[in-house]
Parts: sequence; C-alpha cells; structure tokens
Amino acid sequence: MELGSITHFLKNKNILVIGATGFLAKIFVEKVLRVEPNVKKLYLLLRAKDAESANRRLHNEIIRKDLFRLLKENLGAKFNTFVSEKLTLVPGDISQEDLNLKDSILREEICNQIDVIVNLAATTNFDERYDVALGINTLGVKHVLSFAKNCINLKVLVHVSTAYVCGEKGGLILEDPYQLGVSLNGVPGLDIDVEKKVVEEHLNMLREEGAKEDDIKMAMKDLGMKGLANAFGWPNTYVFTKAMGEMLVGTLKENMSVVIVRPTIVTSTYKEPFPGWVEGVRTIDSIIVAYGKGKLTCFLADMKAIFDVIPADMVVNALLVAMVAHANQPCETDIIYHVGSSVSNPVRYHSLRDYGFKYFTAKPCVNKEGKPIKVGKVTVLDNMTSFHRYVSTRYLLPLKGLELANAVFCQYFQGMYLDINRKIHIVMRLVDLYKPYVFFSGVFDNMNTEKLLIATRQGGEEMNLFYFDPKMIDWEDYFLNIHFPGIVKYVFK
Repeated sequence: MELGSITHFLKNKNILVIGATGFLAKIFVEKVLRVEPNVKKLYLLLRAKDAESANRRLHNEIIRKDLFRLLKENLGAKFNTFVSEKLTLVPGDISQEDLNLKDSILREEICNQIDVIVNLAATTNFDERYDVALGINTLGVKHVLSFAKNCINLKVLVHVSTAYVCGEKGGLILEDPYQLGVSLNGVPGLDIDVEKKVVEEHLNMLREEGAKEDDIKMAMKDLGMKGLANAFGWPNTYVFTKAMGEMLVGTLKENMSVVIVRPTIVTSTYKEPFPGWVEGVRTIDSIIVAYGKGKLTCFLADMKAIFDVIPADMVVNALLVAMVAHANQPCETDIIYHVGSSVSNPVRYHSLRDYGFKYFTAKPCVNKEGKPIKVGKVTVLDNMTSFHRYVSTRYLLPLKGLELANAVFCQYFQGMYLDINRKIHIVMRLVDLYKPYVFFSGVFDNMNTEKLLIATRQGGEEMNLFYFDPKMIDWEDYFLNIHFPGIVKYVFK
C-alpha cells in the first residue's frame, strides 16, 4: 500500500462532513482546519430546519467548544474570518431522500465540487427508538450512497461504523464485511425493506389506537431491542442498525472508492488538539462518573476481560490516513479497518477499577456541601447470577417489605415505593443494554489497520501528525493523567 502526503492531499480539497455536530466529527473538523489551513472548504451537514438554525448549531455545538481553543490561539483575530471562509453549512437530514437538501443551488455546488464524503452521522444510543435508529444508521447510509453517486469529482467516501456490529461474538473478530440479509444467528428473513415496512405499520397502528407519545416511544424502543435486534442475533438496536448500514455499503457502492472505519469504545483525546477533551457521557464513562460521585456500589463485569478503548484523536487520524490511502482506488471487496487496542495493547477491567480507585482517592470529587466524596473498592459481580442475587438481597427484598408496609399504612409509602421501583426497573434495563459489553470476550483483529500504520510510518514526519498506534499508550498514565481529569473537567456536573 502506497500512501502520499496527507496534508498535500487535503490542500484545495472540498470535504462533505455528515453528522457534523457529533463527537468525532468535531475533532475531524478541528484537525483538518489546523493541520491544513489551505483545505478549500468543509461542507458541514447537520440536522436543521433552515440556515439560521444551522448557523446557531454551528456556533453553539461546534465552534464555541473548548476543542477549538488551540486553533483560536493560532489564528487570533483572524479566527472568525477563517471559519466563515472554510466552513459552509448544509441544513439537511440523512434519514430523508436526497439528504433533505432544500437549497438546490447549494446541492448543485456540492455535487460539482466535493472530493471527499465522510459519514459520521449516527445515533449511538443503545436504547434508541427503532424508527429513529433505522432512519439514521441504516436508511441514512442508503441516502448518503445515493447522493454520493451524483458527486462527479468524488474521490473517496469514508463510512464510520462501530466494531461492535459483531454482536456478542467471541474470539478473534476479523475485519470482514456483513452480507446483505445474513443474520448473526442464522435466522432467515432479515430484509431491510421489510424492517422499514414493519416500523411504518407499528407506528400507524399505535397512532390509530390513540397511543400517547410516551407509549409510542417505549413501543418503538421495545420493537428494536426485544423484537428485531435480538431475533436476528444482535444485542441492541444501535449495533443492529449499524450492521444493516454496513450491509448497504457493500451492496450499493458500485464502483465508488468506499472505506469502512470501525472504532471500538471511543474515549477522550490522547494528544491533540490537547489531551483529555471529551464530550458527553460515553459508554464506559457512565461507570466512571457514577464511581467518582460515590454512587456506584457494585460493578458488573468480568475483571479479567479486555475492554477495548481507543482515544478519539487516534480514530480521526486513522480515518484521515484511510481516506488518503483509498482515494481513487475503487475495490470490489469492502475495505474495513478496526481501530482499537484489544490486540496490540489490551487493557482489562481490573485495571480500570484500580485506576479509578487510585485517581478518585487522590483527587476526590466534592459533594453539594463542598465535602470530598470518599470512594472505596466496589463489590465486583462477575456473572449475572451473582448480580441477580445482589439486587434481590439489597433492593428487591426491602422493596417487598416496603410494599407490605405501604398496604398496612393505607398507601402512606406509595410515593417512596413507586420511586424505588422505577429506579430498579431503570437499572435492570441498563444492565440488559450493557451486559453484552461488560462480559464481551472478543478481540478485534487489526491486520488491515496495521498495514495502514506501516504505510504511514513510511511517510516519515507525518507519522507524528497522524498517529494512531495504540501501542504508544501507557494506559495507567492515560487514565490517571488524561482521561479521568478530562471527564472531571468536561463531563461532571
């Protein structure tokens, strides 16, 4: 694999970034603007009803973020002018045909000028409504590919998926494609057009019955999670709809140069634009936040298991390198890159537990009264049987006692009973969502990504600019001095 200069490739290029307000998308935009200010233009497609609301989202959700601090320092007073010259807003919606582009002049400009499309749009909520997830993660891919075929100068399309499209498969997971209509568990009948029809029929039926919006929302969640995803072998709606999106890439790409990038669990930036930038509570971070706040009494996981994490800036760098490597290189087979750490530099759950205890003991969070929150070694539950026993002893039996007292005292404890019961149901639903990952036994083969790394090393000095080798990470240093401080700064409320 030959790889030219990445910065040289970016020079004078027009790039369409789809899902521009997402975590990785912001890091991608900042990186491109900082390392190659002579990029011609970045077209940012984001969901908005008009140009005014799109502009508001640009400033509130992208430009004003601390992420752009270094770029602002470098450009000084020229920053706003630079941004207005380099960024063009594209109000749209990938869940709609033709990306719902209403500005015909802008649409024609994009189709004539675009060199690269990067699709980072996704709903990553494990418990998403099925109609929403199907619209963005699956049908959205179809609409992006259809639109891309109208872009006459397109050199490459990068589709960002997730390594966990593999479901709960163990062992070595290869960088292989998923074939259209083939389920994980061998159950026949997986048809994306049928899935779309099922969603439409369910929505119509619920509305005809006069169902409330909250009931429709829960019905759509259950349809994806308990119904269709599980029926075909995927653990949740998110990875099921992302897998179907990948299937469409392989089927519809025709002679386009298309790359699929599959990151594992994405964490805060390792180095650029500065260490520790993160946004939102991201998968494993919900556990860290709860622990730091003293609210985590037990931890459900196999302590010996590997949890595959990769800093966000490394994902973006791998994406940029793959983009350049495969520009104008159409291939009949799907080009897939796993971007993770489980093979080359694994970290295990027991290390995460130890790092958390060490960090929050030395630098405790403070409560509302300004007092330090003391953390301890949490109870580790390494299988579902021990978890159910723990919940039963600690919560369900006392709840039964409260239910009895409530009956004796004429519903005096009704509010407390309902509140505790609601919280237990929420916890059990979250456990169902995260169980496939805390007991995940797979590791992600990265042979293709290693070849990409070798090509990058041959590029010399750019290796330092577009680093994505997880072997360079000292996990203890990363968690104690980068990731945990980043979570405390940007996520803790």
